Amino acid sequence: MKTNQKIPMKQRKPDFYTRLSSYDYYLPENLIAQTPLEKRDESRLLVFDRKTKEEYHKHFYDLPEFLRAGDVLVINNTRVLPARIIAHKLTGAKIEILLLKRRNLTDWEVLLKPAKRLKIGDKLVINTELSCELLEILADGNRVVRFEFDGVFEDILSRVGSMPLPPYIHEKLKDKERYQTVYNKVEGSSAAPTAGLHFTNELLEKIKKMGVEILEITLDVGLGTFRPCKEEDITKHDMHTEHYRLSEYVAERINKAKIEGRRVIAVGTTTVRTLETVGLNGLPLTASEGDTSIFIYPPYEFKVVDALITNFHLPKSTLIMLVSAFAGYDNTMNLYETAVENNYRFFSFGDAMLIL
Repeated sequence: MKTNQKIPMKQRKPDFYTRLSSYDYYLPENLIAQTPLEKRDESRLLVFDRKTKEEYHKHFYDLPEFLRAGDVLVINNTRVLPARIIAHKLTGAKIEILLLKRRNLTDWEVLLKPAKRLKIGDKLVINTELSCELLEILADGNRVVRFEFDGVFEDILSRVGSMPLPPYIHEKLKDKERYQTVYNKVEGSSAAPTAGLHFTNELLEKIKKMGVEILEITLDVGLGTFRPCKEEDITKHDMHTEHYRLSEYVAERINKAKIEGRRVIAVGTTTVRTLETVGLNGLPLTASEGDTSIFIYPPYEFKVVDALITNFHLPKSTLIMLVSAFAGYDNTMNLYETAVENNYRFFSFGDAMLIL
C-alpha cells in the first residue's frame, strides 16, 4: 500500500499527523462503487474492535450481533435536495446550478458552472415555472441568486432538479430515493449522510426490539464534504461549515446514557460532527442549533461518541482524518488496506465499517 503509515512510530516527525500525505492510500478505481446494491443491508461490514484489535468481515444485516440493549444509536435525519438544476441564459447558453444553502424564501447560495461570464443582474431560466437572477458574487466563488417561481418551490424543484451525486460517480441514478436514507425527514442537504444508506426499515425495527434506543439529529450535509484538502499542513485547511440541530430531548437522552455508561453509537461522520460540536465544552449536552466547522484529526479526545458506523472515504479527505482520530491512525490505515485487499466497495454507494 502506498502510504506513510509504514514509517515506524519512532521515526515519525512531530508534524506527521498534520501532514496531508499521511492520509493517502492506494485505491484501484474498480473499487469505487458506481451504483447502490439492490438491497441496502446486503452491503459488507468491516467490524473493528479497538480494544482487542479484532476484525470481522460481515454484512450490514449482521449489525445487531455487535449491538446490545441500552446502546444509543444516533442517526442524521436530513433529506437530500434534488439540488442540481439545468438553466439557460437568455442567450441560450447552458448553466448548471447547484443549490448550496437557503438564505430565505427566495434567495439561495449556489455554485454556477460555468460562472466566469455571468454578472450581477443576469437572469437564468429553468422552465416556465422557475427562473432566477444573479444577486451577489461571494469571496469563495459561490454566488447568490434570487428565484422567481409560480407555485411551491419545493414541488417545482422535485420535478426539475436531479440528485447532486459526488464527482466520482459516473453512472446515472435510476431511483432518486436510493441517495436518501429510509429515515430522512428534514430537507436541506446537498449530499447524503452515506453511512445511513445501509439501513432498512426492517433492520431498524429489529434493532429497536433489541432494546437499542434510536435518536435523531440533523446536519445539513454540504458539497464541501467532497472538497479536497489541498494544504500539506492540514491545520491550514479552511474547513467547510454545515448547519446542525440537536433537540433538548436528544441531549437529555444522551446525557442519561453517558451517566449510565451506555454506548453512544454515531451513524456517520455527519452525526459525529454534530455530537462533538455540541460536546466541545464537555458533558452534559444542551440543546443546540448553529453552524459547525469542526475539524477532527489525530490526536482528538472524543467527548460523546463511543462507536462509529462509517463508509470508506477518499484518500487525503477530512473524513478519513476524522476516522483516524477515532480508530487510531495506524488502525485506520490498516483497515483501509484490508478493505482494498478484500475488494470492499468504496465511497458513497460502497460498503461500511463499524468501529467499536
